Amino acid sequence: MRTLRTLIPVLAAALMAAGCGPADPPDAPDAPDRPGEADAVIEWGLVMHGGAGTITRDAMTPELEADYRATMTEAMEAGHSILADGGGALDAVIATIRILEDSPLFNAGRGAVFTAEGTHSLDASIMSGATGNAGAVAGVTTIRNPIELARLVMDSSVHVLLAGDGAEAFAALHGVETVDQEYFYTERRWRQLEEARAEESAEAERSTVGVVALDRSGVLAAGTSTGGTTNKKWGRIGDSPIIGAGTYADEGCAVSSTGTGEYFIRNVVAYDICARTRYTDYTLAQAAHAMIMEQLEAQAPDLGGIIAMDGEGRVVTSFNTPGMYRGWIGPDGRAETAIYR
Repeated sequence: MRTLRTLIPVLAAALMAAGCGPADPPDAPDAPDRPGEADAVIEWGLVMHGGAGTITRDAMTPELEADYRATMTEAMEAGHSILADGGGALDAVIATIRILEDSPLFNAGRGAVFTAEGTHSLDASIMSGATGNAGAVAGVTTIRNPIELARLVMDSSVHVLLAGDGAEAFAALHGVETVDQEYFYTERRWRQLEEARAEESAEAERSTVGVVALDRSGVLAAGTSTGGTTNKKWGRIGDSPIIGAGTYADEGCAVSSTGTGEYFIRNVVAYDICARTRYTDYTLAQAAHAMIMEQLEAQAPDLGGIIAMDGEGRVVTSFNTPGMYRGWIGPDGRAETAIYR
């Protein structure tokens, strides 16, 4: 007796023959205009981003570009050293993001942008592809490294997301390092706030940092950290601390997002990319292209991008902005960095 599983292909073929369905849908994964190549394939390692946006060569001095590339390299090497010693993907994500959070160059931790009130409000999340466990914090104001607090929420609580005063109280209970708000002050970010206040329509800083790692045991993990958007009001929270939007990882795919968070939340971007690879014949590169360059691009241009890796070590970066700080590192320990399209 035939089972339903064996009958489905037969019925589908019959319907096709009868003209009841398209034999080759226009959005088939192997459509010629759908890129299918990964940026790199590594046995184990990590990929990182430092935010996407209007990042162009003419707006960058050679000295500043060198600083960005040096910091990205330092961060990736920190994560790589953990993986090389047999450490786990989660630990590598934390080590890499910590350095990015401690740098004034990136919109996370030390370099976070200012809110409309002239303060700082930080978000972060992390997820294990092996267990599906996740942790996140939103709207914290005194935590030096929000990604570490997100990991603590995952490991030491029954919750996924803690926000505001509650997250701060949880941090105090567990002895997490805190700093005064002055720690986050940088002249460059203050000027950005003044410009945004003077012209509400001016483009706001909306970058983020994120890391996806694949360890030597084949475990994936992803993490994301941000200071949000310049001049943000009313306790606005973007996609970075939202599991499935800004961060997602399962056994075969992991993603970290950056850009205009509202769109990434509405489209559940990080999860959707992984779901396409799980439930369809899309490769990771095809799934990322379909989401970023087609679905999001159709809603609005210049929204942001993602980094991703699958269980086979295929590294994918995709963005619809002029640039995205990004890089990857594999077993050979050589960090590759890129900024412009």
